[in-house]
Amino acid sequence: MKIAFISDIHGNRVALEAVLQDVKKNEVDRVIVLGDIAYRGPEPGKSIDLIRNLQTDVVKGNADEWVTRGVRQGEVPDHALTMMQEEQAWINKQLNDEQLTYLKELPSEISIEVEGVRIHAFHATPDSLFDVVLPDVADDTLIEKLTSKEEADLYLYGHIHKAYQRIVGGKTIINLGSVGLPFDGIAKASYCLIDITDGQVQTSHIRVPYDIEKVCKQYEEVNYPNIAMMQNIIRTGRN
Repeated sequence: MKIAFISDIHGNRVALEAVLQDVKKNEVDRVIVLGDIAYRGPEPGKSIDLIRNLQTDVVKGNADEWVTRGVRQGEVPDHALTMMQEEQAWINKQLNDEQLTYLKELPSEISIEVEGVRIHAFHATPDSLFDVVLPDVADDTLIEKLTSKEEADLYLYGHIHKAYQRIVGGKTIINLGSVGLPFDGIAKASYCLIDITDGQVQTSHIRVPYDIEKVCKQYEEVNYPNIAMMQNIIRTGRN
């Protein structure tokens, strides 16, 4: 079975469509979404609708939580709070009640087993939508933050927008990177493909090019509150 894990779309419908086309090309059997669907992008509603049309498992991210209840002090750097609240207000107004309810009711984690291979997936950590676990943290931190809640073979998460894979204590830990807003210096959409056949596991990060300038223009067309910064992130793949 081939499973595509995607996350951190951030309202970038153009990047999401490119990834879904690549998923189809790779004859993927199942798609699982690890949150942050709408916030900070020019097409939040269309991004939500595309994900809903997949009729698949989706978990909530911190940005999905922000869209429905606002960005609170202490959750982001103080200097960014006002701007991020303005962005949240803009995005909230673009969505209808059904879309907002959908985000609000998303679960926080998913556990599956495929041919005896156990997979635990979530947005940031199993216990938090907001905790940051970076690629270079100590092994003990990875184990404590990401694997201690539930026994599995593969642990997958999003949130940090930096794709990586590490094996610690016999457990494979994978960050998907970001579909719509990568921070690792590669300005291409990122997702993770897991191929499980006869108990054999193959994992790969896939980077998909998309029309970056089209998205940058969209920020201007919709009069997004934070145009210049978002265009720079989209173009450089860095925050």
